[in-house]
Formats: sequence, structure tokens, C-alpha cells
Amino acid sequence: MIKVFILAVFSLFFIGCGASNSANFSKKMFQSVDEKDATLVQTSKDKRYCPRCGMDLVRFYKTSHSATIDNKIYQYCSIHCLEEHLGDGITLKNPKVVDISSLKFISVKDAYYVVGSKKKGTMSRISKYAFSSLKNAKKFQSRNGGKIMQFGDALKSAKEDFKHYR
Repeated sequence: MIKVFILAVFSLFFIGCGASNSANFSKKMFQSVDEKDATLVQTSKDKRYCPRCGMDLVRFYKTSHSATIDNKIYQYCSIHCLEEHLGDGITLKNPKVVDISSLKFISVKDAYYVVGSKKKGTMSRISKYAFSSLKNAKKFQSRNGGKIMQFGDALKSAKEDFKHYR
């Protein structure tokens, strides 16, 4: 009887730790937001997932990009997955990125990317976070390092991330 009691307490302890850790997991990830703060733009039944890699778009929201292809809107977990789709010879229309200050989508033409900060990246060891204002990008850069660049250079960096795998 004592063995059963000890086993039950031991099991509850590990289940409780696991639940606690999973609840805090998204809070530990810089890329994550609360589901209520995420804008999901895809209309398919799998709208919560990146069409290239299947990653959860809420968990990796701060690196989300979107674009229209053949009148269908796609949302990617990262600039890397967007670049990968471009590598298929696809022409993207109206590409956008999440501004991590407002959590709203903005045109990539208006974005200032901080590339290579100490914050973890998505689909890459080299992080790429976007801002709608240069002031906010510089503030983030001063705290976390990295280099400020425009979309074209950030896209080029994403392409270089996995060059040796292609």
C-alpha cells in the first residue's frame, strides 16, 4: 500500500511539473504571444500553422510573415519559410511582417529588421525581428545587439542561413 501511495505522489509531482513547465514554456519564448494577440491571416482549416514547415504561428508569431500567392494568403512562421517559398519560383504579392512592438502586420517595405540579436531566431540560429519604426529597432538593438537592415538584406541573410543544406 505504501508503494502505491509513493508511486501516486511521485506521479502527481511529475505531472504537476510538466503542466507547470508547459504553461510557462510559451512565456519563456520571445517569439510567442498570447493567442488573443495573434492575427492569423490564412483561411484554411490549418490557418494556425506555417504552410512550409508546420510550426505553430502563435508560438512563433513575432517572426511571422505573410504574402499573397495566386489570390490566397499564406502566413509563415519566419522569413526563412517565406524565402523558401520564393525559392520555388513563386511570386509573392503584398509581403508583410509582424512589427514586434505593435504585433500588427506591416509591409516589409516599411520594416526595419534587427538581424543577429541575442534573442533566439525562428528556423535559424540568426534571429530576424522587424519593427515599423527605426526608433524601436534601435531601442531593441541597444538591448539585444544585432544589425539593422531593410527587408532585402534580411531576406538575403535568411537565404544564407541554410545555403550549405541546399
